[in-house]
Amino acid sequence: MAGEKCEFEQTFSFSPLHSKKLSFLQDRDTLALFMKWSMLGRMSAQCYSFDQSFYPYSSERFALCFFRDPEVVSSLSAAMKATALVPLDKPVVSVDVEPVPCTKVSMELFDPIYSCGILRPSGHVVKCFHDVYPDYDELRQMLQDEDSEHYAVVGREEQGEFLFRLFKHLCLGGELCQYEDTIDPYISTTKQIYKDLISVQKDPETKKISVVSTVLKVRAYDESGRCYPGRREEEQTFAYLIVDPIKRHVTLFYHCRGVGNFTL
Repeated sequence: MAGEKCEFEQTFSFSPLHSKKLSFLQDRDTLALFMKWSMLGRMSAQCYSFDQSFYPYSSERFALCFFRDPEVVSSLSAAMKATALVPLDKPVVSVDVEPVPCTKVSMELFDPIYSCGILRPSGHVVKCFHDVYPDYDELRQMLQDEDSEHYAVVGREEQGEFLFRLFKHLCLGGELCQYEDTIDPYISTTKQIYKDLISVQKDPETKKISVVSTVLKVRAYDESGRCYPGRREEEQTFAYLIVDPIKRHVTLFYHCRGVGNFTL
């Protein structure tokens, strides 16, 4: 955890980027899916610019400065009050930062899911029995149950990629999620959000496209304990900082599990 270091080492200042519009937050079809998945109003993103060079080794300091920055605290508190999430009302004293691998520039990672028995040839998800969940399917079982025969169809390293994590978050949804019968809406929405959040560049020599963004899974703590993105540890309550070190932009992408809005 990073604590008081921010005062003595490199500090970052942040400004909200009101001009930067993320397409997945503007698109009515996508928002309708968020509503169906009980994530509307509980999953969002805010963009900021920052003033110093970012290097991955300074990730903890960067995240601590981010959650202590007055501009960030004020814009986040306003957004969180609007969506009935817990605002940042006490100063953040420390952060927990987990670097998330982010190297994918195509959707090939999901190819194995199409040919292993999780889906019918039509793309419909195969239903299965579960002791707890009445309406269960092979896709969620693959995502949640290490004993599932399909758990390893996507390798452990690939499962750690931000692209796969994003897909998993969408598939599992919020508290009153109405799950999809086909995989297409999950795949297309994952692709749209990923393209919005991640920056890439093309090598002029090889023409190869590569990701330039650094992705950090973050948790923030105040004097009482964990305060952001939620007080409790919960797989579907998450926050990621996606840093573009070239443009000096950072996007906070977050979701707090609960009952989403019922109207667009």
